[in-house]
This record gives sequence, structure tokens and C-alpha cells, in this order.
Amino acid sequence: MIRIVRVHELDPGVPGARFLVDRLWPRGVARDALELDGWLRDAAPSDELRRWFGHDPARWAEFRRRYVAELDASPGAWAPLRAAAAEGDVVLLYAARDREHNNAVVLRDHLEQAIEAPGR
Repeated sequence: MIRIVRVHELDPGVPGARFLVDRLWPRGVARDALELDGWLRDAAPSDELRRWFGHDPARWAEFRRRYVAELDASPGAWAPLRAAAAEGDVVLLYAARDREHNNAVVLRDHLEQAIEAPGR
């Protein structure tokens, strides 16, 4: 199972390998507080894409398209997630306030599709 959880709402009892999937460290969170299995900055959207999106829901569809293109261009950046998912549960941590329009949603969907279609 691949879960997405907002960093500021993480319950310590949530099972699975934990990966921060934001390019920037979340504000107000101590570095030793998350007990991460990895911080995958390079699996996050590029700075240019992140700034362009600005968490504007009107840009969501285009953000998804562009971010998937970035993920497809750098499969090694998110390969640790695929490997962890093959072993068990995975938790993708993000800092955005919007639970429906953030990079972790796109990354989870992309990862699930990649697992279902192994040649990808």
C-alpha cells in the first residue's frame, strides 16, 4: 500500500517506509523528527515547475502532465520508492496544505501505474 500523508499530520504509528518527497525541507519540522527512510528531493518537481504551479488548482492538470514527464525522464530519482513498495508499505510525506493538489498525489499515482505495468 502506498499512502500519502502531510508531514505535519503524521501519526508515528503509520506503518511503512517513510520518504519525504518535497524538494524543500518542511517549515517547522525538526530534521530528526520524521524518522525517514529517505528524502527524495530529486523525485520532487523541479524548482521551475514547483514555482509555476504555486499550488493553483486551476493549473493542476498541466502540473500533473509536466511532473509526470519529469518523472519519466528521471526514473532513477524515484526508483527507491518502487523498490520499497516491492518490499511492503510506503508512506510519501509532503508539506503542502492542499491534500488533493500536490506532488505526492501525482507521484503515488505514477508509482502505482509503474508497479502495475512493470515494463515502465
